[in-house]
Amino acid sequence: MWTDVVDLRDFYASPAGRVATGVLRKNMREIWPDVTNMNILGLGYTTPLLGAFRASAQRTIAAMPAQQGVLHWPQGEDGLSTLVDEGELPFPDLSQDRVILAHALECSEQLRPMLREVWRVLTEGGRLMLIVPNRRGIWSRLEKTPFAHGQPYSPSQISRLLRDNMFTPIQSRSCLYVPPTNSRMVLSSARAWESIGKMIVPAFGGVVMMEAGKEIYASEMAFERKSRRSFALAPPGGKTSRTLTKN
Repeated sequence: MWTDVVDLRDFYASPAGRVATGVLRKNMREIWPDVTNMNILGLGYTTPLLGAFRASAQRTIAAMPAQQGVLHWPQGEDGLSTLVDEGELPFPDLSQDRVILAHALECSEQLRPMLREVWRVLTEGGRLMLIVPNRRGIWSRLEKTPFAHGQPYSPSQISRLLRDNMFTPIQSRSCLYVPPTNSRMVLSSARAWESIGKMIVPAFGGVVMMEAGKEIYASEMAFERKSRRSFALAPPGGKTSRTLTKN
């Protein structure tokens, strides 16, 4: 079940959400230190995270699934967010150098079609980054965080899912060890929580981040697209309708 985009926006505007954004961005930049002149697609709710790459990437697009809803992004600028069906992405083959999935894998009811669409739009040397709630972490157990919605995964489950859908796992890490609270005292020590957590309880981070590459030999496989749909960019005024129109 998808979390509503307004609830996600409100969480990331909270003190806990801002700390989570900082932790996730730091780890993302360590995994992908150089994205100069690359096209980056975020699928799910990725707008708080895409800011880590906008300055150096050639293009960043936030694709938000219809069941989740869509908000205009970035604020005060031309829109770079769009409403999509995660099983039929409106992007050309081999058009994206990097794809980020956040608040997507655990929610989607079209899991395999979504991953195969991601495979299709990635370039041959492209990389996928999954950001998924860790089933062992506390963030997936407290309803007040969006990481508690949908299906949490263990690293081995994510790895198996990727291999079953034509991706090769490259590296994995856990992060977000700081407790999900709005306490200023706790959040101010987030950096210490991250350092200590990785040393003492590395398997219990709130989030699993896994990078994967595209299995090129699978390019011989063809995936039938059952229908074509029309998609709309999010208007500056706010959320668009969740209705998609078949052609």
